[in-house]
Amino acid sequence: MGLKNAYNKAPVAVIGAGSFGTVVANLLAENGEVLLYSRRPEAVELINKERVNNGQKLHPNITATNDMQEVAARCYLLFPSVSSDSFRALMRSMSQYLAPDHMMIHCTKGFDIQLEPGKTILDKDVVLLPSDIYTMSKVILEETCVKRVGCMSGPNLAREIADQHPAATVIASKFDEVIKEGEAAIRSKRLQVYSNHDIYAVELAGVLKNSMALAAGALGGLGYGQNAMAFLITRGIGEIIRLATAMGADKQAFLGLAGIGDLVATCTSPLSRNYTVGARLAKGETLEHILATSSEIAEGIKTVSISKKLADSTGTKTPIIQVIYKVLFEGLKAEQALSYLMEYRWGYDADYI
Repeated sequence: MGLKNAYNKAPVAVIGAGSFGTVVANLLAENGEVLLYSRRPEAVELINKERVNNGQKLHPNITATNDMQEVAARCYLLFPSVSSDSFRALMRSMSQYLAPDHMMIHCTKGFDIQLEPGKTILDKDVVLLPSDIYTMSKVILEETCVKRVGCMSGPNLAREIADQHPAATVIASKFDEVIKEGEAAIRSKRLQVYSNHDIYAVELAGVLKNSMALAAGALGGLGYGQNAMAFLITRGIGEIIRLATAMGADKQAFLGLAGIGDLVATCTSPLSRNYTVGARLAKGETLEHILATSSEIAEGIKTVSISKKLADSTGTKTPIIQVIYKVLFEGLKAEQALSYLMEYRWGYDADYI
């Protein structure tokens, strides 16, 4: 069966029926037919019967399926939206059905890191180099024949978009046609879309901000106000930029929606899972208890460990990341972390420009 492009009204696919995948599916459905893939047949049956998923009412243009071959055969444009832990396995399982003329725009904010057997990214003795970090676009290129790859990133809190609030996002790709088709598929009266050709920087921005969201939650949990939050956000973007440039990224993308925009959203909203974890830590809960009582794992927990290890291996100055790591994994109290940062000699303002 030959593939059709978006202009021929072929359906668009969302791979992954989690909260954000459902949000993306509803946005895409405003412009055409959507296939929403879930690997669980019972979930597909329930979605198609009840027309509700993750608390979100589904647009009439959405059909759920667990047939990956059908998705690849009928859809030219694919939006994977699964956790970073599951992403490589998903690409491997899809690869047999994909063709070089598919386009893939992922919505996953996370890293894939291949460690030796028995090791996890939370182990203190793991050493990380920039070359050990695989973004999701790199995973797609490694595991499939798809070449035209993009990502969707920005200040896109799922709950707000599901509640019909206005928002903006970035579609990044080296290919103009990926940006063009992605924008045509998802842009609506409630979602503004911007383009960026630096997909690597946009992917890094979407992940590295998670550490600061945890720190912001801790500030909120301690009861501090907007002066402290503004201090954290502006110093935090500096740490993110320094770390990303040490990894080989250009800094420009970090000053746009995918960088400072996403950072502001996740640092100021209790809807952010990372913010919630930080707030619970500041109020005295242990990380073990938070993990045991959370339905969804905050990516920021892994991001803090990754960022700290990358900062150590590259010699990058990241005082906020260093102290939030100690809060998470070494028992430092949030109040002590803040005291340390207030006494730290920061130096020149906006030293990341």
